[in-house]
Amino acid sequence: MAEFISLYSGSSGNSSVVRCGERYLIVDMGKGVRTTGAALKALDLNISDCAGILVTHEHSDHVKGLSTFLKKNPLPVYGAAATLDFLDANGIVPVSCEMHSVSGEEEDIGDFGVTAFPTSHDVPCVGYRIHTPDGKTMTIATDLGVLTPPVHEALSGCDLVALESNYDLHMLRSGPYPYYLRSRIESTRGHLSNDECAAKLLELVQEGCKKFALCHLSQENNTPMLALQTVFNTFGAAGVIPEKDCVVQTQRRNEVSPVLEF
Repeated sequence: MAEFISLYSGSSGNSSVVRCGERYLIVDMGKGVRTTGAALKALDLNISDCAGILVTHEHSDHVKGLSTFLKKNPLPVYGAAATLDFLDANGIVPVSCEMHSVSGEEEDIGDFGVTAFPTSHDVPCVGYRIHTPDGKTMTIATDLGVLTPPVHEALSGCDLVALESNYDLHMLRSGPYPYYLRSRIESTRGHLSNDECAAKLLELVQEGCKKFALCHLSQENNTPMLALQTVFNTFGAAGVIPEKDCVVQTQRRNEVSPVLEF
């Protein structure tokens, strides 16, 4: 059985694990080594069983903890070429670690098959479609302002989808953020709203996907209840009953979320 586990998820830091048996991959590391290390220890994950770290992009809430972690644990790092160039130029990845560029072709990373696909953000950014050793497939896509054709393709046919549900539109527009920041978040190179996420999840559940993780919720412009309610309202209008037809789970900001098996 494969598992998706969010170690922490939100605007203050993001990291998750895809595990199958003893082997696993880490996606991003946006908080300090103590936080990430404690989460891995709580899950009884040995560093020696990690096949590598996948990095989505260069923003600090995705790479803040990498440098210190990699000095102690020199795992291979994977990402888009532009992201790896940034990590190298800024000394985030120690010279003791291998860096590998990934693109649209599936790469073998340990026992996993990993395909990167571009997402629409204000720096070079990718999501990952991951095939596990037991034949399951999941995709993680956060930090995207619009669902482009490559994203639609990557989300299709999965057993589990972890998708950004960053903000509630009313909270964003009535909140404390200045206009320029609201405009950035709402733009096609910003983040995905609850409504946009819910609409896509409805398509996916109608295609047969049963497990969903709502990721990267904003602390200022969203709540877990709002994100879930938006999905439930969208599903309900189409006759989909979440508790019966699928599982939808918001990911916790500062702690490990419940394991999602797929």
